[in-house]
Amino acid sequence: MRSSSLHYFPLAPLFLFVFIVLLGLVLLLIQIGLLGYAYEKIGIRREHVFALLLLSLLGSYVNISVAEIPEREILSGREVEFFGVRHVVPAVEAWPRTVVAVNVGGAILPILLSLYLLVKNRLYVPGLAGVAIVAAVVYWLAYPVRGVGIAVPIFVPPLVAALAAVLLSRQSAPSLAYIAGSLGTLIGGDLMNLGKVQGLGAPVVSIGGAGTFDGIFLTGILAVLLA
Repeated sequence: MRSSSLHYFPLAPLFLFVFIVLLGLVLLLIQIGLLGYAYEKIGIRREHVFALLLLSLLGSYVNISVAEIPEREILSGREVEFFGVRHVVPAVEAWPRTVVAVNVGGAILPILLSLYLLVKNRLYVPGLAGVAIVAAVVYWLAYPVRGVGIAVPIFVPPLVAALAAVLLSRQSAPSLAYIAGSLGTLIGGDLMNLGKVQGLGAPVVSIGGAGTFDGIFLTGILAVLLA
C-alpha cells in the first residue's frame, strides 16, 4: 500500500460536491451575518469561520497512520453507500492489513477546537455530560460497514448535540453543542468501535474520516444554529 493511498476524500465525488456547495452557502450566510453571528457566540471571530470550515473539508483528505491490524481480505477501489451517503474505499494493492489512521479535518481540528472551547468557557461538567450523551447515542446507532469501517447516520450527531446542550446549559449551549457533537461522535462512533473493524476488509479505518466525517462537519454548522 502506497503512503498516498492513505490520503483521499472520504466522500464520493457527488457528495463531496454537495459539501462544497454547502460550504459556499456557509460563506453566503457569513456575508449576511447569520452564521458569523452564531459562531461568534462560541468564541470564533467571524472572519475565521469560513477558513475553519474550509480547513476541515480540505483536512478530510489527510490521514495520519497510527496502527495496523492484520486482515485476511481487503476491499479496494469502490464506493459503499450507508444512510444515503456514498463513502470511498481507497484503491490499494497487495496490502493484507487494515491501517488505523487519524483524519486531520474530521478529528484533529475538531478536537483542538473543542478543547479550546471547553477551557475558554469552563464547561467541564456539562461538557463531560454532553459528550457522554452524544457518545452513547452515536455508539448505539453506529454500524460496521464492510470496506469502510464504522458509519454513523449523518444528522444524528448535530441534532443530539444541540438538544443535549440546550438541556445542560442554555447559556453556553452553542459552545457545548460543538464540543458534545464533535467529541461525542469521535468517541462513540470511532474509538468505542475500534474492536469491530477487524474483519470488515477496510484498507484504511480513519478516526474522524469516512463514516463519521460528514456528521462531524455538519455538527460544526448545524449544532451551533440549532442551539
